[in-house]
Amino acid sequence: MKVNKHFPFPFALQGFFLALVVLTGMSSCRSSASGKGKTVFHYNEFAGIASLDPAFAKNLAVMWAVHQLYNTLVETDGDMHVAPSLASGWDISPDKLVYTFHLRTGVRFHDNDAFPGGKGRPMTAKDVVYSFTRIMDPRTASSGAWIFNDRVDTSAPGGFTAPDDSTFRLKLLRPFNPILEILTMQYCSIVPHEVVERYGKDFRSHPCGTGPFRFSSWEEGQALIMLKNEDYFELDEKGRRLPYLDAIKISFYDDRATEFLLFRQGQLDFINEIDPSFKDEVLNKKGQLKQDWKDKIILSTHSQLNTEYLGILMDTANPLVKGSPLRFKKVRQAINYGFDRRKMMMYLHNSVGLPATSGFVPAGLPSFDSTVVRGYEYDPEKARRLLAEAGFPNGQGMPPIKLLTISIYADFAGFIAKQLEDLGLKIEVETLQKSLLLEQTAKSQALFFRGSWLGDYPDAEDYLSVFYSKNPAPPNYTRYKNPDFDRLYEQSLRETNDSMKIKLYREMDQMVIDDAPVVPLFYDEVVHLINPRVHGLGANALNLLDLRRVRIDQP
Repeated sequence: MKVNKHFPFPFALQGFFLALVVLTGMSSCRSSASGKGKTVFHYNEFAGIASLDPAFAKNLAVMWAVHQLYNTLVETDGDMHVAPSLASGWDISPDKLVYTFHLRTGVRFHDNDAFPGGKGRPMTAKDVVYSFTRIMDPRTASSGAWIFNDRVDTSAPGGFTAPDDSTFRLKLLRPFNPILEILTMQYCSIVPHEVVERYGKDFRSHPCGTGPFRFSSWEEGQALIMLKNEDYFELDEKGRRLPYLDAIKISFYDDRATEFLLFRQGQLDFINEIDPSFKDEVLNKKGQLKQDWKDKIILSTHSQLNTEYLGILMDTANPLVKGSPLRFKKVRQAINYGFDRRKMMMYLHNSVGLPATSGFVPAGLPSFDSTVVRGYEYDPEKARRLLAEAGFPNGQGMPPIKLLTISIYADFAGFIAKQLEDLGLKIEVETLQKSLLLEQTAKSQALFFRGSWLGDYPDAEDYLSVFYSKNPAPPNYTRYKNPDFDRLYEQSLRETNDSMKIKLYREMDQMVIDDAPVVPLFYDEVVHLINPRVHGLGANALNLLDLRRVRIDQP
């Protein structure tokens, strides 16, 4: 058990168990005959949570918890459009360099002992300046520093300024159209300097924001408890204050089977993703609930901003590439035509996820259009023809090609290798630990490798940056270099017309697909299993858990 070094052990322990007692009371109230009990949303985080400091919100587990505790200036709606949050509106200068945000009034930080009298104070523009500057400060060592580095004008008077308490101004070095989408990321959550300075590195376990829920207690490895923020600023369409829930309890069982059992018993209100160990029990091959589960659980699916792919190293100066048949575009295209993505998804993923037969940019983004960006359907005859044109008829004269993957995707690699074998291609699958594979791809030591790109923000630029030659690895793991692509990419960053920007995105996406530095496999989907008593739990392409409007039926 981790002991809070700011308090004596007995106090920390008593506080935790007191919160559990309160929470247990809330859970029992949910089943009270009066129907007026408190409601608690239960979910499990099997991967654990490393921090509740938004400066380190680099994975989904942290993002989900942070999203309940904090707000950002702007957020994404269900359609992935930028919408107001702490900022009620904003203006953009004609040169696209200065963004002026007008902040809501009446927003307060959660109560905390760091404030005079322990009462949360109003949030101001200076808090935004502090929060963003903190992200860029090397002493913070934030994993999110990249979102502002080399984009924000840090010269005097600085890229972040507060002309008054309700106005925040951001200045860029050069136009960068996705900056609003960047500001929706959880890294950009607004924090109060008093609390950060009081706790230092321990701010990770003493969070304080403006969000719909406030921190109560966290016994690491056991449970995290958040209670309703009674002073939250948002109202619903009928003028009722959000959130509807009274509390959230997050457990940390690290076994998926245990998590599923607790869900079946009604002790968890939803599960994110369907683990391979029980997917065949729940879903048929068409991705639908099996008959035994209908009326017992709700299956929710939604396009997710995640593209799973195979990457191919393109740096012809690299010794790995010089003697490899993968240096030939027609061989790379043949591999793309040489296996059946639809059959692969049906048999290996129970049809969860869309076969990637368009571009690298996934479904769920406005620029995605499979009728405009044409990818690769299964066409073994065309694959054979391309191999012959490349000088390898039926794979003759082609040395074996090693495909590096990780264990949870070994079945995909095996499926692809088997189908390519029918074309005469010899693919040797090697399974590595994820950390080693990432190290090898970052150092250009992997010629043919499994990869995935999970969207950081809802703009196709995030995906196309993977192929910009001036970017290192990450994100440009393939070392793709195309001057025409670079020119269009740089033009898209300056483009002020949304329709024209989307046109440029699609043109770049098609260029990448034609050059085939990657083999897109599938566009992932968000999959939630939900208890029928839960209402209002929507899904979005970023798979960001939003509990503000969730209700739970009481018996």
